[in-house]
Amino acid sequence: MSRIPSTQALRALECFARHGTVWGAADELNLTRSAVSHQLRLLERDLGFALFNRVGTRIELTARGRAYAGDVRGALSAIAGSAARNAGHGLSGSLTVSCTPGFAAFWLAPRIGGFRAVCPEVDLRIVTPRRLDDVSNPGADIFIAFGSGAMQGVEVELLQQVEFAPLISPVLANRLGGIEAPADVLRADLLHLGDTADWRHWLHAAGLPQSAADKGPVFSDMNLVYAATIAGQGISMGDVLIGNAAMEAGQLIRVGDVRITSPDAYFLCTPPQKAELAPALAFRCWIVDALPQRKRPAAQ
Repeated sequence: MSRIPSTQALRALECFARHGTVWGAADELNLTRSAVSHQLRLLERDLGFALFNRVGTRIELTARGRAYAGDVRGALSAIAGSAARNAGHGLSGSLTVSCTPGFAAFWLAPRIGGFRAVCPEVDLRIVTPRRLDDVSNPGADIFIAFGSGAMQGVEVELLQQVEFAPLISPVLANRLGGIEAPADVLRADLLHLGDTADWRHWLHAAGLPQSAADKGPVFSDMNLVYAATIAGQGISMGDVLIGNAAMEAGQLIRVGDVRITSPDAYFLCTPPQKAELAPALAFRCWIVDALPQRKRPAAQ
């Protein structure tokens, strides 16, 4: 073929390859299922080779389709990376980011040098709200909030879905004589953030009694939960995204393979009057590129 396929069609293919369903791709792209199906049909026609096998009412990628989707993902990532690297060229001014404490401490702060590298002249300020879904600070230019996505008075974009899993320090794991099976968490205190709901959800998914969630201290801040976990005071229901650095550093270990998908997620929220601010646009471009693939995990 001589012409380049539309970017929208390529994005539809990349999303379909990750989700495996048209509805999953439509959900992420904020399009109707019929619109995504139409883009995929046009792309297959323009390419001149089969991207999909039809299985009843479902479609699945052919081997050639999977290979092409992988190439498309690499190309789109390269474009996004180039945008992030160049977004801040010549920018100045100030940017105040309101970010939930756990995300700020364990994900954003260790990586903020990446944004400074592309926007060195932007005066950056990071603040934390009292509530995880609070987007009311009039001094903030952009918010990273955690909640249902029903934030009022701001433009809301899904930033990252969240999975939870039990996390334990190696010190406590050794003290307990090893911990591998889900039932092993019952031999230690369970650490809670705000309430016991996340542990109850996980215990149910693991086939364990939910009443076990009634033991252990409750903390008001994720930083306190992680501090207690790393210090070997118990097992926490950890956000896999922000706990990843501690796991890679050997400070925390994930217990078993059972994960739960949180009904809430991280959202990037922008007041309409600040949506076109150049530093805010550059920050949005940078963080979207820096985060892992924003795939919606399958429900447990």
